[in-house]
Amino acid sequence: MFEQIQAYQQILFDLTANYLEPLHGAYQRLAYLAALREAKSGKYVHEGLSRVYGAGVVDQVIAECHEEVFERLLEMPLNAQGEDLRIHLESLPGTFEGNVILCRETCKDWIPPQAPSYFRELYGSNLDVLLELLQGDTSTARPNS
Repeated sequence: MFEQIQAYQQILFDLTANYLEPLHGAYQRLAYLAALREAKSGKYVHEGLSRVYGAGVVDQVIAECHEEVFERLLEMPLNAQGEDLRIHLESLPGTFEGNVILCRETCKDWIPPQAPSYFRELYGSNLDVLLELLQGDTSTARPNS
């Protein structure tokens, strides 16, 4: 039992220190963790960590980490969520406007599968408002004269 706890803690440390900490903000981390989840199987796959620790326990740790990042994002004030989302969208290739449109189509897929319905609804409504505000910012922005 103690060895399992140690392995769990080591995976969590490796995941956070080597893969999540270098990312900037909750939305980048959420997107990263969601991308590790295979659509067909629903399992989280991380080749590097799985080679060292085994796929089953890595799946479990990433699933719990995904939920934790998701919940922490929802605990942030809405204006902080908006700034975090703006920074994330600016960091992506392509135009900011195009990234806002793409996020409307894909960002709701970042919800962890085990998230309660009220968290899903809160995330969805927050995201809709934030994207509307960000899209409004881009349409009213004027080039410097």
